[in-house]
Amino acid sequence: MPEIITAEVFTRLPAPFRRTDIVTSWSHANRLGKPGDSFLEGPLFDDDGSLFVTDIEYGRVFRIDPAGAWTLVAEWDGEPNGLKRLNADELVCADFRNGLIAIDVRTGTIRPLLERRNTERFKGVNDLTFARDGALYFTDQGTTGMHDPTGRVYRLRTDGILDLLIANAPSPNGLVLSADENVLFVAMTRANCVWRVPLMPDGGVTKAGVCFTSNGPAGPDGLALDQRGRLVVALPGRGEVAVLDERGDPEVVVRSPVGMSTTNVAFGGAERRWLYATESATGSILRAELDTPGLPVAEGPRR
Repeated sequence: MPEIITAEVFTRLPAPFRRTDIVTSWSHANRLGKPGDSFLEGPLFDDDGSLFVTDIEYGRVFRIDPAGAWTLVAEWDGEPNGLKRLNADELVCADFRNGLIAIDVRTGTIRPLLERRNTERFKGVNDLTFARDGALYFTDQGTTGMHDPTGRVYRLRTDGILDLLIANAPSPNGLVLSADENVLFVAMTRANCVWRVPLMPDGGVTKAGVCFTSNGPAGPDGLALDQRGRLVVALPGRGEVAVLDERGDPEVVVRSPVGMSTTNVAFGGAERRWLYATESATGSILRAELDTPGLPVAEGPRR
């Protein structure tokens, strides 16, 4: 049986930032037309220990300082999800409406990075991760699922070449590279599983397969790795985060004390020993101290 840990609530989105009287186009598609006050994802730590998160529903990025105080960094007409560091002053964001964009954390200004592929709009980009050489892997989820397994996974090289790695994915969502960067793990949310995708020396992929299967009303979302190489999987349909052993079995399960929508994860705090998770239903940031630190997160090539 896995070790069960109950997370604590580190901080919640303050009331002045919560919106309760607006029905957005996102609400129509994802909340059956009911308004919501936020939907947090994309946790990312900076060098000073501050935590950035996105609000998909209202096109916002927040900074949370180590004491838990919130600051609005940027707001625009978009649906932002995954975040990574692009350079010293900018974050790169997977925006469902606008493709890949850069956000200047000093000014809150937005600039496009990759809006289309060969003039074709993306289905709706979702999450991203950098390799150590600066290549950016990202998922193009859109509204794909078991009914329409046409989601895509791309690699954007530093020379601007865009490689299509997977084109038959049922809802590709969070993704992370193995420590040796020979394997890409991709959460397939609506198939309730995680794929293991070997990366070949010629730049292609082969023998992709399922390495973890979950259950519940919503499948895996955000992914991370710890320093033992264990895959950390956010399970929003269960209100849990699972830390998997080398067999793909849950070795540790971190449970939410509030809400069931544990969407994304990031390691932070002293020596990256704390696992943080966005709980999107309540606008909360959860955390739990683990016995193994998280791996450092690779950043963009232009620092």
